[in-house]
Amino acid sequence: MKNDRLRLTVLAWVLILLVSDLSDVLLKAAFGRAPDGMFWMKSGLIGLGLIISFLGKRIRPLRPFLFVFFIFFLALGLTSWAGKTAWWAGRFGGPAVTFARGFLGLYILDTGVAVAVLAALWIVKRRRSAFFMVKGDTSAGIEPVRWLGIPEGGSWRTFGWIFTLAAAAAVAIPTFLAVPMAKGAAGRIAALIPAVLFFAAINAFNEEVYYRASVLATLADVIGGGQTLLAGAVFFGMAHYLNGSPPGVVGFLMTGFLGWLLGKSMLETKGFLWPWFMHFVPDVVVFASYAAVWAGR
Repeated sequence: MKNDRLRLTVLAWVLILLVSDLSDVLLKAAFGRAPDGMFWMKSGLIGLGLIISFLGKRIRPLRPFLFVFFIFFLALGLTSWAGKTAWWAGRFGGPAVTFARGFLGLYILDTGVAVAVLAALWIVKRRRSAFFMVKGDTSAGIEPVRWLGIPEGGSWRTFGWIFTLAAAAAVAIPTFLAVPMAKGAAGRIAALIPAVLFFAAINAFNEEVYYRASVLATLADVIGGGQTLLAGAVFFGMAHYLNGSPPGVVGFLMTGFLGWLLGKSMLETKGFLWPWFMHFVPDVVVFASYAAVWAGR
């Protein structure tokens, strides 16, 4: 039994690392760019793994994960293609597009990815609670983490608020240091606050669906919660290495840690509300920085 779990854990880690942005980062560092078609190579690898899971018993427990991730990557590919069409670019792109319209085009497509992942999770799990699409126990106990100063007897009702405010501050400092504030931009930014809140809420929801719920719901029972949290954190962190706010190693460490803690909250509360909220508030800071950049044009 231990050997089976170890084999599945190693295989799950290999798959996650191969299909994450780690390969793109390493290839870019070595050769200046990742080869064309890298995304479809990753999709093909997941598809091959899914086919093998129907042929061999040894990796059958990974089938739900492979299926959900195959749908995830397929949806990413299709929405990426749609976003590059002339029809879409003509409506949601270009230098004259407004802040709200530009992000609306992006998040229509992104929400399509989240909906596809939710459909895949429903197919393999059949119950919303099995893939965390419920409120959860918002006052559930939190497993102690000594290096974070979380003692025995703590609860998410208390720690959730503390971490949310700390995360927002941690994101705000490097983000706004890197964003120049143009003269007279404050009024334009204030007018964009409703859009900032709206898109931060959608982004937090979508990313919690396809970065957190997809991994935790399909892997935690197979390789254990601890390994799943770490693997999901690496996958989430690498997704922000090249295009995060901030990018690079700092962005990877910040978002990787955030992903680990959000996943911990999802597992321990058995729900979506706390991870969504703790993701939403820092995202408000990030989208406010985007609004500042747009207002300063």
